[in-house]
Amino acid sequence: MTTSLHGSTEQEIAAVHLPLGRAEYRATHELQLRLHALRSQGVIPDTILSVEHDPVFTIGRRGSRTNLLVGKDTLEREGIAVYEVERGGDITYHGPGQVVLYPIVDLRDHGKDIAGYVRGLEQAVIGVLARLGVEADRRPGLPGVWVKERKIAAIGVHVRKWVTLHGLALNVRANREHFAMINPCGMKIEAVSLDDLVDRRYSLAEVISNLLEAMETLFGWRVVEEEPERFLKERG
Repeated sequence: MTTSLHGSTEQEIAAVHLPLGRAEYRATHELQLRLHALRSQGVIPDTILSVEHDPVFTIGRRGSRTNLLVGKDTLEREGIAVYEVERGGDITYHGPGQVVLYPIVDLRDHGKDIAGYVRGLEQAVIGVLARLGVEADRRPGLPGVWVKERKIAAIGVHVRKWVTLHGLALNVRANREHFAMINPCGMKIEAVSLDDLVDRRYSLAEVISNLLEAMETLFGWRVVEEEPERFLKERG
């Protein structure tokens, strides 16, 4: 038995973790859309992608390229792609040294509470950071997770047919110079990474494992890891 997102005690529900390793953004976004369709049809259970992206700036529905502070030449030199996507929020950065999780979750099974879902993702990150020796929290009116005035994790979601897309990004040892090329979330924000705050150097795999454990508690899941290609061949 376990306690779920809304505090009720339920039997554990199997969810699937698909580890993608290092991957570029476009292919991962296309995979999210494919999994979203399958989850919406009830073909697959709740599914979580974990990934470390090649450098990319993504701009949400409310975003603007005015918060991208560098030109095409710099982007090409640094190998940074730019995509406009359907999640909420403004511009953000993903890249090496950052853990990204994309939960594909049917919120009809979790109270149909989008705001509660976002708070749950934030709380999962806050709990993991506490376990790793970092005191982090929310800031009123600002999504994500913060260490005082510095942002350590971004949260951006999109929900269609009550099924989620996008998710969270936690800086483990992210590139500060790349973050300085944008106004994250449309504001002048300093990014911080886990490596800046603790003496031990945690691997991305360790951080992913901790996040998945936190999400098991949050959603009442029992997470089962699958090989992505085999899973998709069997289910999709």
